[in-house]
Amino acid sequence: MAISSSGLVTGLTTAALVTVGVLAYQASANVPSGLGSDAGAAAAAITKAPRDEAHPTALPPASGRGERVVYSVDDDRVWLVGEDGGVRRTFTVTPGTVDPAPGVYAVTSRSNTVTGSDGVPVEHVVRFANVAGVAVGFSAAVDDTPPDPSRTAATGGIRESRADGDAMWKFATIGHKVVVIR
Repeated sequence: MAISSSGLVTGLTTAALVTVGVLAYQASANVPSGLGSDAGAAAAAITKAPRDEAHPTALPPASGRGERVVYSVDDDRVWLVGEDGGVRRTFTVTPGTVDPAPGVYAVTSRSNTVTGSDGVPVEHVVRFANVAGVAVGFSAAVDDTPPDPSRTAATGGIRESRADGDAMWKFATIGHKVVVIR
């Protein structure tokens, strides 16, 4: 029995839709638990997270729960927070010219060494957002120099020292939660 061209197209289309459905289910089943459902981070996205005036490097209380990276775009500070809510490390960073919006993200990709969008060789790149086509993530300059403050190009590299970059690299693997606050 011969198969008509319309029957073949129908069969291929059905197979493609089933495949897409299976892949979509697998993707949704592998989302890290709690991603996007953190009420504390959502509240921090609306207003500036409150700070402890006596301890300016203390983790802001409205920055989520559980193991996470917390990045304050207003304070240019990062906290690496363990599952128990304790701060493992905190440090200052130098942001790029493009800031991510406050919210909850996940680490989407990592690169051991690349050339940054400003032409500087960087290492331990941990990307978590994309803003208008610009990848946003943490990195350390291989020569440990800070970015040029007069730069005007759209850059999403949030520069940290090499020592802090090593700590971030070990802590924030693919899928790890990153909470951006004001």
